[in-house]
Amino acid sequence: MTDSSSTALQALPAWKALQAHAPKLQAQHLRELFATDPQRGERLALDAVGIYLDYSKNRINDDTLRLLLSLAEATGVRERIDAMFRGERINTTEGRAVLHVALRAPRGAKILFDGADVVPGVHEVLDRMAGFAERVRGGAWLGHGGKRIRHIVNIGIGGSDLGPVMAYEALRHYSQRDLDVRFVSNVDGTDFAEAVQGIDAAETLFIIASKTFTTLETMTNAHSARDWLLSRLGGDASAVAKHFVALSTNAEAVSKFGIATDNMFGFWDWVGGRYSMDSAIGLSTMLAIGPEHFRAMLDGMHQMDEHFRLAPFERNLPVLMGLIGIWNSNFLGAHSVAVLPYEQYLKRFPAYLQQLTMESNGKRVRLDGAPIGVDTGPIYWGEPGTNGQHSFYQLIHQGTRLVPCDFIGFGRSLNPLGDHHDQLMANVFAQGEALAFGKTADELRAEGVAEALVPHKSFEGNRPSNTLLLDELTPAALGKLVALYEHIVFTQGAVWGLNCFDQWGVELGKALAQRIIPELGDANVALKHDSSTNTLIGRYRQLRRG
Repeated sequence: MTDSSSTALQALPAWKALQAHAPKLQAQHLRELFATDPQRGERLALDAVGIYLDYSKNRINDDTLRLLLSLAEATGVRERIDAMFRGERINTTEGRAVLHVALRAPRGAKILFDGADVVPGVHEVLDRMAGFAERVRGGAWLGHGGKRIRHIVNIGIGGSDLGPVMAYEALRHYSQRDLDVRFVSNVDGTDFAEAVQGIDAAETLFIIASKTFTTLETMTNAHSARDWLLSRLGGDASAVAKHFVALSTNAEAVSKFGIATDNMFGFWDWVGGRYSMDSAIGLSTMLAIGPEHFRAMLDGMHQMDEHFRLAPFERNLPVLMGLIGIWNSNFLGAHSVAVLPYEQYLKRFPAYLQQLTMESNGKRVRLDGAPIGVDTGPIYWGEPGTNGQHSFYQLIHQGTRLVPCDFIGFGRSLNPLGDHHDQLMANVFAQGEALAFGKTADELRAEGVAEALVPHKSFEGNRPSNTLLLDELTPAALGKLVALYEHIVFTQGAVWGLNCFDQWGVELGKALAQRIIPELGDANVALKHDSSTNTLIGRYRQLRRG
């Protein structure tokens, strides 16, 4: 790794042009940009794939957009998109293709990997999932004692949990309400204990989601689930086959656990965990909302995939949002992004995006192993509106940190109640307006505010935001939003030159934990860590004894 390779991105003329351009925009306020361009709010907007994006409240002008599009061209974003859809092994550190787009390709489409069409295999698994889901939902699948399944517990972690949890909560309106769906992810025993509290083992189906069937947290919880079930069903090991299914590719381990391989739903090495909610990992979602709604979600994703693949960059939702995010992060100094859905069903969407964005682009080296040399992977966070307005919006409005925001709203509520939805959406528009334009000291004085309070009540404004509006939260709409952010991540990773699809950063801590586990219960094992870790383990040994 040489100094020249570590500064490859910064050396590009397109990057240097943006650096030279940035001070001009930093000196301008959004109030000025709107005043000099009265049609800005109509012009800097895009209506595509059922999503209306208003990006006019970003600190950009036409020159900014032109320069950002030039950066996308210079960094080969188009070539990277094409390579992904061609099934090339763009996950170079693991030698894998990246084909989550194939998971939502319609029947009859053709996507090649190593010369073979993967779409038929995808639909074979989807069809098996649908058949199983219909048997459970319709009451044909019975537990060991002949009772109908009424409780479903998904056991996974990371992408095997965050996506299914988010989708279940987002689409709860469409769920079959006599099916109680729960989720376990944390190796903390409390998570499992609370998930099975008050449910009947004879009516419970466990879904074990682990591609390798070796994931430490998942298999620890899976074995606890097996013990819990058998202790309540008389200890007959044959009961496992009627109360457990596996989302895995390790047939030997699945069979050894007691799960019939007929009830094992697989997926492929070209599906990354955080991109897997539309694969067999989404079985809990399909059980909750039914195959028809699940396929509608896949169709929404596919629509966004095709838009990303085919739309010119200046009219391309993920590309524009991705490039504007790079502008905010690398040229305006923002270190985080707040995602603020004004829809209670999307309460887990920001948490889902944390893994998608930060595990993908939380990298410090480029594809060639050279240091990137610029900030990557902004911190994603957020909560549903209007709850967030009464907690962290203070910092966004008047704090010292620049926090770009994505507001997400819907034209119609799934649960219309009086004027609730009008109040909700009024807050979407008000927050974006307040962040952009603020309130000046002169305006406050004109209102008669005491001079001593003017500094406290002033709003600087000039805080960037996007607003996304959709008709209503349907399964297809959720699919579009998920795929939108997947491709935003891809766009940014392509510009930065990162591998968005590995996650080596999670491995070291896991490896050390495996070393420490046997040391905790045996005081005779000599500790060979640093002085802090040795002392902490020693203290825990004392606490463990009580």
